[in-house]
Amino acid sequence: MKKGLAVIPPTQLSIPALWFVFCQDKLLVLDQDKTNIHLPIWTDFMESGFIPVRQHYFGHFYDYPCYTVEVLPTISPPPGMNFQGLRALLPTLSEKLFALAGCALQIINWDKNHQFCGRCGAIMQSNPEARSKRCFDCGLVNYPRIAPAMIVLMTRGSQLLLSRAPHFKPGVYSVQAGFVEVGETLEETVRREIREEVGLEVKNICYFGSQPWPFPNSLMIAFTAEYASGELSINYDELEDAKWYNKNDLPPLPPPQSIARRMIEAFLGQK
Repeated sequence: MKKGLAVIPPTQLSIPALWFVFCQDKLLVLDQDKTNIHLPIWTDFMESGFIPVRQHYFGHFYDYPCYTVEVLPTISPPPGMNFQGLRALLPTLSEKLFALAGCALQIINWDKNHQFCGRCGAIMQSNPEARSKRCFDCGLVNYPRIAPAMIVLMTRGSQLLLSRAPHFKPGVYSVQAGFVEVGETLEETVRREIREEVGLEVKNICYFGSQPWPFPNSLMIAFTAEYASGELSINYDELEDAKWYNKNDLPPLPPPQSIARRMIEAFLGQK
């Protein structure tokens, strides 16, 4: 994809478009059954009855141009629609739509959080040909930033280590995760986070995959690792609980669309 390709909107404005409309980080969706969530399709945003605070074109979903819009927090959703948080929508949106919704939200928040230059305080100006903002007083350029985070499935023979953090849904356990710190390699982050959260050492760290994660602007970089040494010692400032689980006796797990769940399923499917 050429730089700026998903920034310059289509010249033909009379075709239906897919609209990602956010109000206080919640996405506007059509009321449907819980397994069939839809987003509004309008030719013109004026059809919504909303006044946009900010709006960006950011690509296509099949034949539909995609726009992300922020609206005022005082508005009410149109009949037959409601605003929902992305975490609540994770089990029902398709993987592609969830990724697009996450991208749409991150673009809105990047725009909202970079109205002024962080170096000199002047007003930032949008670049019409690339997703960036420039300060014409001091020359600072800002692009949307992502925060890299590692996520790791730790195993010990046929067992896997699962834990739960305070913000998880009740009963749900997942794999270990943590943000990369300045000056660290990803492998160093894996070792540090496991050591800090559960007091264990790992070996045989292997890359598994990655997933954009818009909470708020992360890129989850997934690894598998094997137990090397140590006794389980939970850091209760970070976790509520952590346990070794056998394959046939697992707690409730993260949604199937998450890379954490895909890692667990891949381990369970091994011969």
